[in-house]
Amino acid sequence: MELNRRTVIAGAAAAGIAASALGTGTAEAASGGGKPVKELFGTLADGTKVYRWSLANGGTRLKVLSYGGIIQSLELPDRHGKYANVSLGYDNLAAYVAGTTFFGATIGRYGNRIAKGQFTLDGTKYQLSVNDGVNSLHGGAKGFNTKVWDIEPFTKGSDVGLYLHYTSVDGEMGYPGTLKTKVTFTLTKHGDWRIDYEATTDKPTVVNLTNHTYYNLAGEGSGTIEGHELTIAAGRYTPTDTGLIPTGELAKVSGTPFDFRKGKPVGRDIRAGHPQQVQAKGFDHNWVLDKGVTAKPEHIATLHDPHSGRTLKIATDQPGLQFYSGNFLDGTLIGTSGRTYRQGDGLCLETQHFPDSPNEPSWPTTVLRPGQTYRTTTIHSFSA
Repeated sequence: MELNRRTVIAGAAAAGIAASALGTGTAEAASGGGKPVKELFGTLADGTKVYRWSLANGGTRLKVLSYGGIIQSLELPDRHGKYANVSLGYDNLAAYVAGTTFFGATIGRYGNRIAKGQFTLDGTKYQLSVNDGVNSLHGGAKGFNTKVWDIEPFTKGSDVGLYLHYTSVDGEMGYPGTLKTKVTFTLTKHGDWRIDYEATTDKPTVVNLTNHTYYNLAGEGSGTIEGHELTIAAGRYTPTDTGLIPTGELAKVSGTPFDFRKGKPVGRDIRAGHPQQVQAKGFDHNWVLDKGVTAKPEHIATLHDPHSGRTLKIATDQPGLQFYSGNFLDGTLIGTSGRTYRQGDGLCLETQHFPDSPNEPSWPTTVLRPGQTYRTTTIHSFSA
């Protein structure tokens, strides 16, 4: 009989498994909430200190860096109550600064790609920082993933969390307007990890915030995610050109390797030879969610590891989901476990507006104007 989450968490707490999570030496952190704990993680070349915040609630443990708003660790129990870090990352600041994989990062101003780093808004053409061939990726060469965020901890009822603040000045990476950004990470009493994004601007601009955590529910450094079972509630996806920029087509997934509507192992069709897969070296595409833009988060994807029993469910109000199968992990990166990451050792499920939306006027808009507030929410629910 498979244990439910409450039974697993209680067992973990009884065994004292949580002692290492926050350095408390007690099992309380495994199941209950407590005040976030702050510690020095490293120092940048200019002397700026980078801190790591540790949270625990409802059986979920989260470690967040002020550099890049990065999820450095996400620990969950398996069906037997054994904890593992299920997010890929590094154990030192220098690796994050030098890295190009966006492990766990808060992404902005614009998640995903913008063709040639250009878009036109209200008749004005803007040239962005290009950092992915001729295209702009995840906000440019020095996007939000490279910034040091101001972080404020909070406890609210039975929830614990962090408020992250960053102000992007007018012209940064080529984007117009001063963008004041607030990202809230919350761990609920049920162990859900909720992300609430907010932003305001003083000039018309575009914004598309997301999180770039790489998941391996068997534990980071444990090997491939091809045995993970993935379900995505999407009947269409956006094919791309050779630069991974959407062509503008909303193609049907039916009869292709891109059909995850009924759920299947990630590796089942990953070598099917579909031209889009060959071009991307696997999956690296935006799925057009059946629900579209919604007022509240709705369930859109489930990831399950049969070996550990761990399951991740994602709910969002966004219209798209970027599924990236870790195609460019090449064995040169050493993760927090001390083991190398190879192709397919982690995957990303990034909630978003469609890539290159500023250049596709028929797609859901990413334009933000003065007086408006950009708001979006993604909720990650875990079970074993």
